[in-house]
Amino acid sequence: MTERIYSLLGLAMKAGKVSGGDMALQTVRDRKASILLIAEDASGNTLDRFRRAAERTGTPWAVCGTKEMLGHAVGKGERSCLAVRDRGLAAGIYKLLQTQGCEIHGELRAARVKVHKNV
Repeated sequence: MTERIYSLLGLAMKAGKVSGGDMALQTVRDRKASILLIAEDASGNTLDRFRRAAERTGTPWAVCGTKEMLGHAVGKGERSCLAVRDRGLAAGIYKLLQTQGCEIHGELRAARVKVHKNV
């Protein structure tokens, strides 16, 4: 992954829009995650658990980076997965992953648009 993706992850963390570990799994299950990133060196059980949850809820996910790199991006120790809850930052990460040729599973959900009626 490029430095730009790690920068976006760091920004999302500072904004309080990133969950890791079991909280990431709960975020995906609650349908609050916009994108899920799983480390390349995550265990098979971890990969299966998060993949199934993401596919059940329609959350886009990708396997990229190492646990050390994901953790470093958010200023923490090793993280096997990260869930980003901000749609704008998730869209930026999604596009960067696409340009790098990473295999992304699932489509990014469109942002909700509120329509206000003038009375």
